[in-house]
Amino acid sequence: MGNERHHTPRLLLRGGLVIDTAPHPVVHPHTDVLVEEGRIAAVGPGLPVDGSDTGLEVIDARTMVVLPGFVDAHRHLWQGVLRSAAVDASLDGYFSRVLGDLAGRFTPADVHTGNLLGALDCLDSGITTVQDFSHVQYSPEHTAAAVEALREAGIRAVFGYGYPVFDESARQADWVRKARTAHFPSHDARVTMALAPVGPSFTPPEAVREDWLLARELGLPVAVHVSAGPVAMRPITALREQGLLTAGTLYVHGNSLPDSELRLIADSGGAVAITPAIEASMRFGVPMAGRLRRAGITTGLGADAVTSAPGDMFSQMRAALMSSHFDGDGDGDGDDDGGFALKAADVLRMATAEGAAALGLGEEVGSLGVGKRADLVLLRADALNLAPVVHDPIGAVVTAAHPGNVDTVLVDGQAVKRDGRLLYENLGGVLAEAHRATERLGVSSP
Repeated sequence: MGNERHHTPRLLLRGGLVIDTAPHPVVHPHTDVLVEEGRIAAVGPGLPVDGSDTGLEVIDARTMVVLPGFVDAHRHLWQGVLRSAAVDASLDGYFSRVLGDLAGRFTPADVHTGNLLGALDCLDSGITTVQDFSHVQYSPEHTAAAVEALREAGIRAVFGYGYPVFDESARQADWVRKARTAHFPSHDARVTMALAPVGPSFTPPEAVREDWLLARELGLPVAVHVSAGPVAMRPITALREQGLLTAGTLYVHGNSLPDSELRLIADSGGAVAITPAIEASMRFGVPMAGRLRRAGITTGLGADAVTSAPGDMFSQMRAALMSSHFDGDGDGDGDDDGGFALKAADVLRMATAEGAAALGLGEEVGSLGVGKRADLVLLRADALNLAPVVHDPIGAVVTAAHPGNVDTVLVDGQAVKRDGRLLYENLGGVLAEAHRATERLGVSSP
């Protein structure tokens, strides 16, 4: 049973407080957004409407904030059934418990449930695009289950085919080739594929070269975790030395990398996805948002692992904004290391337009340009925690809004949430499956 999507060939959002995010976030009060055939057809005040047009649905957005759907640039969706299972764990504890113990127990059915629950959670909170870094590909059946769940949920996704960290036998190039052919037809632009290898920080150079050449063979972008060591202390330099440093690569985290490595990413046309809540709770190092902004690197935000941190983009925006005020060298001048403070508009752009660009989807989603896909979120501006929103709407979205404010969510102009209700016809069944998976996996529950 799939998503009860609301199909409307033409849709008018009337009179909303519209926030566009490209080239920079800007507020347009009392503005309409016209959607035709899943794309944005016009944006402006008082768009003319033919009252006799029975094919046009009008949504009264006068009490709404209208903005592009959020883009989660890095998330392990399969861990949806492990929510809050490792909140107090260190990075080593997370690796041991989640990746070393629980991951190997996941059946394809568990992966399907985790991905579906995670994707629906994204949509419910206004995330319309997600990069699913799925490092649980223990078999082709696990892959099929994960991709099927993404399509069933109705979310826009870049599926990152990832090798299990602690199972070298599952690193099978032929499985990747099979997945590319079997699950990603050229006509499906909503769910696409990337390769998510373990990468130069953690694997020998020969394995890295094999993975990057496989991505080239299949025409896939690469998403990869990076840090200073334990294998390569300068992983970006290591890629350059092998001739593997290419544009379009998405690097994740990188808190321990020196500025020289960040410059290589910038010069190569790469992007970085940061997950500020996880990076803080697991103590990855100096916050990255300011460093990346100063280096001129396209930056996206992600929730990473709901095992240990919130899964909504509002939480990630706040974590990025607040941590950007951290003075990395401790001298209090706010000028060095992590001390490049961002503004709310910078963070909102990371959660939308920059995140889309980081995933190679900047021409399709992330802002409200005419011709872009109508992935939109409407927030209740008259909610107690947002009203009155007029003082600084961008600041209010970043610092005050929460998932409970999400009234309507559109993907390709199709409603997946309306009037505060997720339009999924078997949500109870998904939740029941999640509880059964939790019991089978041996995760303690109340």
